[in-house]
Amino acid sequence: QVQLVESGGGLVQPGGSLRLSCAASGFTFSSYVMRWYRQAPGKERELVARIGPTDGYISYGDSVKGRFTISEDNAKTTVYLQMNRLKTEDTAVYYCHAVLPSVSDYWGQGTQVTVSS
Repeated sequence: QVQLVESGGGLVQPGGSLRLSCAASGFTFSSYVMRWYRQAPGKERELVARIGPTDGYISYGDSVKGRFTISEDNAKTTVYLQMNRLKTEDTAVYYCHAVLPSVSDYWGQGTQVTVSS
């Protein structure tokens, strides 16, 4: 059974930090591209960051470059999103996504991040 379980969301003040985790199971984690998306109320889902399966390729959305860092631990089959210098506009539900292109993809249930004073 495939599972992607996000954790680490919560309420934080502007300028603060949070670390999201996505624990994966039920598929070959090391073969998949892992991505973080987010969706704010009334907005489309936005790609935040991705990390490649074998070459370590990493990319970020323009709105989070320099503030967010994606990483993964293949031994723990977990992907992380370190979020620093958070802004109110980072408020959204954050989703973990695993994809093996043209084969399969999976989504987590999401974790709420609220940035507010």
